[in-house]
Amino acid sequence: MSDLTPSSPTKSSHSLSEHVTLSLESYFNVLQDEKISNLHQMVIQQVEKPLIQFVLEKHNNNQTQTAQTLGINRNTLRKKMQQYQLI
Repeated sequence: MSDLTPSSPTKSSHSLSEHVTLSLESYFNVLQDEKISNLHQMVIQQVEKPLIQFVLEKHNNNQTQTAQTLGINRNTLRKKMQQYQLI
């Protein structure tokens, strides 16, 4: 899978992975020496919910099309929508 970069010259030229790295650097700087746990789960949730919301909106809340675009099973999408209280 290739990095996603904005196509508009007025937007940042950073890839999605670069944005994640910058956010993590900021997060670690704020926490300094505090112990961090469940980082993976936290990052996935922070990315997954807006991803699902965005794609649902693009497909006018059509779950079948959204699941196809995301490359996941429709039942998995529904579970994630319930998890993130989107339904």
